[in-house]
Amino acid sequence: MGEAVKCGVVGQRGTIEAAENLSSIVPILNPMDAWLTATINWLSLPEVGLTTLGLISFLAATWLPLGSEAALVGLVAVSPDLLWPAWLVATLCNTLGGMVSWALGAGLHRLVDADGNPKTPSGRGLQWGMAQLDKIGPKACLLAWAPVVGDVICTLAGWRQLPPVACALYMAVGKGLRYGVILAGTA
Repeated sequence: MGEAVKCGVVGQRGTIEAAENLSSIVPILNPMDAWLTATINWLSLPEVGLTTLGLISFLAATWLPLGSEAALVGLVAVSPDLLWPAWLVATLCNTLGGMVSWALGAGLHRLVDADGNPKTPSGRGLQWGMAQLDKIGPKACLLAWAPVVGDVICTLAGWRQLPPVACALYMAVGKGLRYGVILAGTA
């Protein structure tokens, strides 16, 4: 048992030494590390809680693998008076992030079509998803909150050129309801 602990400590020291060697080779890492640490410390201040929640909610609705629920619940736990503003900020910023995925889909559609040869994505699952979007329309964006498939729905809605305002409204309703259920469950 003692040997395993020693190996863990030695392995950790080796990792720290490797990181120190890397930062001496690449001098930009030290200021970048200092900037990242300062930014994270600033974002964790209660005074910027809504800003942090908005940023996390926005990024979580893009293709980045993040979740905003913990930030929302944490902020409301620390500042219960921010319940409604936090719900509104999370809903709006998460919807804006979903619209980034919509714009990505619209942009990819134009990029593929730019050569004059219309192409559609292949794959049975993707074709099924496109057919469902054609049937349901912007209402499909009500499910934009769902893990994994939500990003796909938003992107395919952009690809299919579904009306952006209608998609944004349905996204906001779905995401707002999800955040409301989460907050109701923590009360």
